[in-house]
Amino acid sequence: MTDAVVTDTAYARLDREGQVRVLRRLARAGAAAYGLDVARLTLVEHGYNTTFRVDTRDGTRVALRVNTNSKSTAANIAAQQAWVHALRAETPLLVPDALQTPDGGWFVEVPTSADGPLGAGVAVRVVANAWLAGPDVGQLTIETAREVGRAMAILHAHAEGWTPPPGARLPVFDSPLFGDPVRLPSDGTPLADTLGEARERCAAAFAEVYAGARPIALHADLHGGNLKWRQGRLAVFDFDDAGMGVPALDLAIATFYLRDGEPEREQALREGYAALRPLPDVAPEHLEAFLAARQLLLANSLIASSTAGQGIDPQRYLEVTATRLRRWLGGGRFALDPPWR
Repeated sequence: MTDAVVTDTAYARLDREGQVRVLRRLARAGAAAYGLDVARLTLVEHGYNTTFRVDTRDGTRVALRVNTNSKSTAANIAAQQAWVHALRAETPLLVPDALQTPDGGWFVEVPTSADGPLGAGVAVRVVANAWLAGPDVGQLTIETAREVGRAMAILHAHAEGWTPPPGARLPVFDSPLFGDPVRLPSDGTPLADTLGEARERCAAAFAEVYAGARPIALHADLHGGNLKWRQGRLAVFDFDDAGMGVPALDLAIATFYLRDGEPEREQALREGYAALRPLPDVAPEHLEAFLAARQLLLANSLIASSTAGQGIDPQRYLEVTATRLRRWLGGGRFALDPPWR
């Protein structure tokens, strides 16, 4: 039985409603395997992966994620969930605790039907966490950016003394595309040449920064879509992209989403981090290369996504990516220019 990464399947050709119907059935099977007595199953997000809220008959609420496009292996998911569980128990950071199956596992595998749109011999992994109520943060304000910096510092301080349990491991993010297959065009066009030159320069920066470094666990996706406000506290969720890397990479990823012409928010992010621990020691040009690498990673991932209804034209996104990277290559500073929306 193979893992589910659902590109190039009948599922990928379904519309949004058709995909959600398929995943709802898998989510119900996954909930049953977790021992949840489902009263209601509500779609929360149909994106890179798909999340449902489970309301059980005893009043418990659970976030159930069906991994469709996720590249996380069984060992990766075990490490992600074990880290979330440790963070919940050992730090003041608010995270949705990872739930275990009746036999102590961190996820369940739901087989798909042989004649279904996902194909024969495919297993979809389903992951459960405690429900995290509260509004998404969305666009960061100056004050929220400062809180994100503090949360990141807490994550890094804990990660320095944490190791995955036996049989669990996180991927190492020591290259621009995080080890993913290269899907970016390489057809000799000006666009492809720009992407290739940017990837080479980013790879050189990764090699320099990682030389002699000790990677630690990183969230690797700290932006407003993975943050909530709960009773006046910032909460962090969605550890599906977690991996091992240098702290400066986490800082760069969060900074990426702030590079829209408001430097005060980026400064607040750094101030929040520095209030709890020293800022990562990284040369400015290397930090800019990490920002550029984030752009490459997002473009590469989008090409592989099977999710319908995202409203993103991959070719147009590649053109925006190339323009942004061309300006970075010429001027040394990365910016979200032109804006995507």
